[in-house]
Amino acid sequence: MERIEAIKEVAESLNDELVICNIGFPSRELYAVKDSPNHFYMLGSMGMSSSIGLGLAMSGKRKVVSFDGDGSVLMNMGTLVTIFSQNPENFILVVFDNQCYGSTGSQCTYTTKIDLLKVAKSIGFKNTFVFEEQIDFKKVLDAEGPVFVHIKVKPGNANVPVIDMEPEEIKERFMKEIEKGS
Repeated sequence: MERIEAIKEVAESLNDELVICNIGFPSRELYAVKDSPNHFYMLGSMGMSSSIGLGLAMSGKRKVVSFDGDGSVLMNMGTLVTIFSQNPENFILVVFDNQCYGSTGSQCTYTTKIDLLKVAKSIGFKNTFVFEEQIDFKKVLDAEGPVFVHIKVKPGNANVPVIDMEPEEIKERFMKEIEKGS
């Protein structure tokens, strides 16, 4: 499955959840398939989607979904332990694993040798899911968090345009959405 197809399947199940999306192409792909004021598109800070999502989940009751990549999770492995330790029931970490750094030239990551799902299970995540073909994200949304979702996708980026909003505009629009839900 292509990453954009996986993102589309997950996004179709989302309603009021806040979404923090990993930098580069994943943000562009989510923006292309389903833009929403609930979505925060990261344009920098590789490896920080899960940390930002965790902080947001801890600050409120609204469900938070972080879209991350295998390369980003590998850059910030400590966040997995922190997520488990903080134990937010309203947090879902979705890792789109294409076994490469897709936004920086598709260099291979170590997920060719390391299974991130096994890592999440060994840390103690309450609920873990793995998808390779069809994605049943409604089941994920019903699970108690923190939840770890591992979605295997093919390497490659969709041919989608850049996000036509300035970073400040993305931030302000998202902050207004957070304030509405408080």
